[in-house]
Amino acid sequence: MPPITSPQNERLKDVRRLARKRGRDELGRFVAEGEDLLAAADAAGWRALERFCATGSGLGGAEVEADVLAHVSQLGSGTRALAVYEQRWAPAPTGPLAVYLHGITDPGNVGTVLRSALAFGAACVVFGPGCADPFGPKAVRASMGALFQVPIARADSVAELPGTTIALDAHGTAGTLQGPLREDATLLIGAERAGLPPEVLAACDRTVRIPIRSESLNAAMAATIALYEATRGDSALDHRMGAA
Repeated sequence: MPPITSPQNERLKDVRRLARKRGRDELGRFVAEGEDLLAAADAAGWRALERFCATGSGLGGAEVEADVLAHVSQLGSGTRALAVYEQRWAPAPTGPLAVYLHGITDPGNVGTVLRSALAFGAACVVFGPGCADPFGPKAVRASMGALFQVPIARADSVAELPGTTIALDAHGTAGTLQGPLREDATLLIGAERAGLPPEVLAACDRTVRIPIRSESLNAAMAATIALYEATRGDSALDHRMGAA
């Protein structure tokens, strides 16, 4: 089959449409760009609905002239390969360890939390109101492939979250988070400046803080530290999951 030579190609128009959240919501699809991300999707068993690569790259899929592929890419440096996938949302949050995000609007933070969740063995990342789209281009890229391995779910209230609900409250006077956690739990993370809303804090089983000398931590950094603390030591998470 000859390579695609025009950005007006209908298949490429659909790719550009997925750069916008409205398009992703309407089609239930998203785009991943770059050889590493596509390899991560393959390794995790995600089947691409469409796959495109630069002419002569040998990366598989429909060949597209390099300048045309750059025209549809959301990366500043362009890409040699991209693919379209169906969005996957878990039907409900699951434990034993989950992370809940509330009002995290930066897609880079969202992707980084997914990466940390994978690193520390969280069972899922749960998205509450006001969060950036985890299937947006920047979030997908920042996840470094974790999006294809960590289940994601939605929740509208604390009551939907599994296990003991532990809120990080940067502005409160609660005790510090001390791990490893022995019970199933959800760690709740709010935006850097605003934190978690009062009603969310009030609905949680307990609130904790990360002792720092500055005013606040980036939300993704806070989530990463909390995940490390929750799972450190004697592999408490593996023990709860029944691993050998």
